[in-house]
Amino acid sequence: MFAFSSPSGTDGGPSLITSFIPILLIFVIFYFLLIRPQQKKQRQHQTMVSSLRKGDRIVTNGGVYGTVVDVKEHIIVLRISEDVKIELVKSAVATVIEKRED
Repeated sequence: MFAFSSPSGTDGGPSLITSFIPILLIFVIFYFLLIRPQQKKQRQHQTMVSSLRKGDRIVTNGGVYGTVVDVKEHIIVLRISEDVKIELVKSAVATVIEKRED
């Protein structure tokens, strides 16, 4: 009657470790395809923002072109026209078009 039961008393199904391997594999794939590249891009943006200086030409996330007039701790003053200056948070800078050469 019980001739087909396993001798150790287990049902012969997959072990707990082998059932977590696919989930672990998915996490590793997501890390290398999504998380790691995003962290690298964020570090590059932080480096670019921290190296802003007077005279740099930039583009903001909103598409505004201008020249950096003043750099403060978290804010930059951007000249977008002869008599028009605006203050922006440094993180609003999308890219640096032209670095000022010393």
